[in-house]
Amino acid sequence: MKIAVTGAGGFVGAAVCRAARAAGWSVHPLTRADWDLTRPAPPGLPAVDAVVHAAAAVADWGPPEPVWRANLDGTRHVADAFRGTRLVHVSTASVYDPFRPTVRGREEQAPVRRYLTPYAASKAAAERALADRPDTVVLRPHAVYGPGDRTLLPRVLDAVRGGVLLLPGDGRAAQSLTHIDHLTAAVLLACDPAAPPGTYNVADAAPVPVGDALAALLAERGRTVRVLPVPLTLAGPAATAAETAWRLLRRPHPPRLTRYALSHLAVERTLDLGAARRDLGFDPGPTSFAGAAHW
Repeated sequence: MKIAVTGAGGFVGAAVCRAARAAGWSVHPLTRADWDLTRPAPPGLPAVDAVVHAAAAVADWGPPEPVWRANLDGTRHVADAFRGTRLVHVSTASVYDPFRPTVRGREEQAPVRRYLTPYAASKAAAERALADRPDTVVLRPHAVYGPGDRTLLPRVLDAVRGGVLLLPGDGRAAQSLTHIDHLTAAVLLACDPAAPPGTYNVADAAPVPVGDALAALLAERGRTVRVLPVPLTLAGPAATAAETAWRLLRRPHPPRLTRYALSHLAVERTLDLGAARRDLGFDPGPTSFAGAAHW
């Protein structure tokens, strides 16, 4: 198997490259230095059996234009450049409705028409842009974590103050998390030409309560942290006020509490994995933070 991987210098793309090489595959990594995906493809792209589109702008704060160019225009350019080639598009469970809980969400329940961030909206638009493309697999992970994570773990650690982590909600909201090894396994399964095209949720074997997950992650990191729930009646208005103030002050980084964070921490976000298990042969293990001290 010969594959090309966009975003090969990022968390997911680099992990896919490692997993594919470990499987004996030939890998052509594509980084921003090779191709600015906001522009059409340069000449000389290789002929491959599949292309894994893992490049994305994951920012949930700041100007929307760069996010849209990277996530929508970039996806269109990749699809155009590899016509007739299987495309495995790494999307996100953020395309589900952020204004209501996702309870064992099924693939047909998204995309929707309303989102809290340009990231989610642009990823939903990218899925729509691929809807009629032949031989395309869309994967929707949620809260990807593991070695090399540059987003989730740093945010959790940054949110700890004085040995306390304020957690919106009661801490019992069930969450489907996705270990990077489970995501890369799904990507390799999706590259198989025998795998049915379509959209698939990807996550660990079973959901976990968000408070327990964060406590386990911090404990594995050697941090003694008290996870303190914050009622939504307080957290919701505080998030709205913080976002308003940050925008007025033109802050480049998001406040520690946002409506997007609330939508993923304070309510259930669980995914139905039936389609991936049945059609891809996806068989993930449980959520585990083993080794997190060295991530």
